[in-house]
Amino acid sequence: MSFRVVDGPIDVEALNAEVLSDHDGAICTFQGVARRFSRGREVVHLEYEAYPAMAERKMAEIGDELRERFGVERVAIRHRAGVLRIGEASVAIAIASPHRAEAFRACQYAIDRLKHTVPIWKKEVWSNGEEWIGWEGVEQPAAESPA
Repeated sequence: MSFRVVDGPIDVEALNAEVLSDHDGAICTFQGVARRFSRGREVVHLEYEAYPAMAERKMAEIGDELRERFGVERVAIRHRAGVLRIGEASVAIAIASPHRAEAFRACQYAIDRLKHTVPIWKKEVWSNGEEWIGWEGVEQPAAESPA
């Protein structure tokens, strides 16, 4: 199992090769990619910030949950930090398993848990503004005025 926050593009083929063994009949791979339109606006690019040490620890905890719940032993998760162009992968998950059902269920569970528990934050940047996603409707502290 391996879990990393990375600054550059994610090599999905390398991720698949990392988890595959001759005991497996399935690899389920998920990629989340930056899309052009979101929330009714045209996205210019995305920006991700992470607390890498904590993020990788939380991803490893997800790996432990996958082992316990689905019996999968070979899991690799990568998440980007920094600026992503449209079409680039922000996250990739590869899970190998003897059977496809466990691999599919484990992959779905992994991305759902990652989005809820891993300290990685996304900002959408548009031609006319930007917004940190997940903070909508949350009152932000007022900026202090200079003394």
